[in-house]
Amino acid sequence: MEHGFIKVAAVTPKIKVADTVYNVGQICGCLDETVEEGAKVVVFPELCITGYTCEDLFLQELLLEKAKEGLFQVAAHTAGKEALVFVGLPMVKGGKLFNVAAALYDGRVLGIAPKANIPSYAEFYEGRHFTPGNGVPEEVELQDGKGRQKVPFGTKILFEVEAIRGLKVGCEICEDLWVPDAPGNAHALAGATLLVNLSASNETVGKDAYREMLVKSASARMIAGYVYASAGEGESSQDLVFGGHNIIAENGTVLAQAKRFKNEIIYGDVDIHRLLHERRRMTTYQQERAQGYQIVSVPMKKEETKLTRTFGCLPFVPGDRTAWEKRCDEILSIQSYGLKKRYEHTGCRKAVAGISGGLDSTLALLVTVRAFDLLGLERKNIVSVTMPCFGTTDRTYDNACKLAQTLGTDLRQVDIKESVSLHFAQIGQDINNHDVTYENGQARERTQVLMDIANKENALVIGTGDMSELALGWATYNGDHMSMYGVNVGVPKTLVRHLVQYYVDTCGDAQLERVLLDVLDTPVSPELLPPVDGVISQKTEDLVGPYELHDFFLYYMLRCGFEPGKLYRIACLAFAGQYGEGEILKWMKVFYRRFFAQQFKRSCLPDGPKVGSVAVSPRGDLRMPSDACGRIWLEELEKIGKDCDKTEEGCDGRRM
Repeated sequence: MEHGFIKVAAVTPKIKVADTVYNVGQICGCLDETVEEGAKVVVFPELCITGYTCEDLFLQELLLEKAKEGLFQVAAHTAGKEALVFVGLPMVKGGKLFNVAAALYDGRVLGIAPKANIPSYAEFYEGRHFTPGNGVPEEVELQDGKGRQKVPFGTKILFEVEAIRGLKVGCEICEDLWVPDAPGNAHALAGATLLVNLSASNETVGKDAYREMLVKSASARMIAGYVYASAGEGESSQDLVFGGHNIIAENGTVLAQAKRFKNEIIYGDVDIHRLLHERRRMTTYQQERAQGYQIVSVPMKKEETKLTRTFGCLPFVPGDRTAWEKRCDEILSIQSYGLKKRYEHTGCRKAVAGISGGLDSTLALLVTVRAFDLLGLERKNIVSVTMPCFGTTDRTYDNACKLAQTLGTDLRQVDIKESVSLHFAQIGQDINNHDVTYENGQARERTQVLMDIANKENALVIGTGDMSELALGWATYNGDHMSMYGVNVGVPKTLVRHLVQYYVDTCGDAQLERVLLDVLDTPVSPELLPPVDGVISQKTEDLVGPYELHDFFLYYMLRCGFEPGKLYRIACLAFAGQYGEGEILKWMKVFYRRFFAQQFKRSCLPDGPKVGSVAVSPRGDLRMPSDACGRIWLEELEKIGKDCDKTEEGCDGRRM
C-alpha cells in the first residue's frame, strides 16, 4: 500500500444456481487465491451465494436461510486474511426482500449495501422479488452461531481503509451503474475513491463494448477506481447467458479486463494517491457532500503492495499504432493551427526559422510549412537560416540545407564565426576557453541574427525549443530560449522524434524521407563545442541525461503529482534492464535540481501552443515561482538509500 497503491480483484466463481453449499465453497476457494496474490479489496458478483437466476426460488424461505448461512461461512473464511471482501446475496429486512452486497473483513460483516435500482424491463424481472434499497443507513441485527451483531444497512455507506490515506470504498450493484443518477456519483462526492460493483450482466451482441464504456466513463467522471465483477458461465440458465466480463478501471483507463466466458479472476493496482491528486487539481470537483453517510472503519494492516501494474517508458507516446498515428496528426494540427492563428492576427506574411539540422528545428520548420500551406502562403516566404559556427558539422549543415531546399523554403546562410570571434575579443573572452560564455555567445548571436532578419523581412521568428529542454532549462537565456512564437514548447523531446518519424511515414516524398531519416539518426546536440574529427563532440544526453528518463520524470511529477520516492519506484520498474537503479537516481537528482533552478527561464517564455495534459507555460499549467526551493524533494531522494555517483552535477551553469 506504499505510495497509495492497492491491489484489487474482480472474481467470477463457477457457481450452480440455488446451490449455496457449492457456491460458498467456490467463493472461499477463489478468495484464498486472491489473498495469495496480495489483493486487499476483493469483489464477487451480484447474488453469487445463491445465483442471480433463481427467479421465484427467491421467495423460498429455505433458500434465503441457506444464503444467510452461506454469508456467515464466507465471513468466517475472511478471518486473518487482511482483505475487504464484497459478496452478493438476497436478504430479508422488515419483511421485504433486498438484493444486497455484504462487506466482510476479518471474520465479520461490516455493512450491507442494498441495490438501489431494480430493473423490470426486457429480460430483467427483479421487481417481482426485490425492493429498492434505502439510502441513509439503518441498523439491522444479524445472528450467527457466535451471537448477535448489529451492522449498518443502506446505500450510503463508505468503508474507510485506515492503512492507506484516502481510500474509501463505495458500493453499487449492477443496474446502479446504468442509471442517470448512479449511487456511485453520491459515493464519490462523499469521498469514495474506489467504487465496487457486484453485477450479473448477461451477454448480448455488442453489450460488452457498452459495458466497458460505462465503467470507463464512471471512473473518469468520478475520478475514482472502479472494480466491476460480473456473473459468469455457471449462472447461465434458460434464455440468458452470462460471460463474466470483469473490468478494473482507474480514472477512465482500463487497468485489467477479463476474457468473457472464462470465469476469470483479474487484478489491478489502483493508485489512490494519484486519484486524490487529480481531485485536488480539478477545482470543479466538489467533494464533501457526505450528509447521511456512515463511514465504517476497516482496520487493515499496512503492507507494501507488490506491483503488477506496468508503466510505459514513453508516457507521452501511445504504444498502439493507430493511436500513435492519430496522436501525431492531432499534435501537428494543434501546432500548425496555433501558428496559423498568430499569422492571421498579426497580418505577417513571412517566417524566419533557424535550421540546425537537428530534431527540434526540423519539426519547427515542418510545422511552419504546414501552417503556410493552410494559409495559402508561398513556402518561399519562409526564410530558413543556417548559421554555422565553431561546433557545426558537415552532416548537420548538409541536412539543414537539404531540408530547407526540399521543402521549398528560402534558404539563407549566415556564417557567424567572424561576428562571434569579434564579440569575444570585445568582451575579453579567450576563444580557446570553451566555457559557458563560449557556448552561449554563439546561441545568442544566432538569436540576434534571426530577430534582425525578421525585422528586415517583416516576419515572425519561429521558436524551436521543446518542452523537455524547458523543463531542464537546457536553453540559452535570451538565446534559443527566445522567439516570437514557439511551436514546440508543448512537445517533449521523446515525442518530437515520433512526430518527425510520422512525417517520414506519411509525406510520400522520397528525398524528404532521406533527409528526415538522417536527422532522426543524428545525436541530439546544441553543437556549441568544436567537433572531433568532423563528428559531433557535444551530446546533450551525455551531459544532462537520457531524455526518455527526463520525460518520464516530467510526466509523473507534473501530471500525476508523484513524490520522488514513488517516482523512483515506478521508474525502476519501467526501465528495468535499461538503466540501473543508481543511474536512475542519479538522473532524477539532475532533473529535480535543474527543474527548480531553471524556472526563471520558463517564467518569461514566448507564446506557444499547448498540445497535451502536461505543459510548462507560466500563463497556463505551471504557475511556479522562479525562486521556489527544491530542498524537500531532493532530501527525499537522499532518503531512498541508493547512493549514486558523485558525477551527477547536472546544474553546473552550462546553457544558462
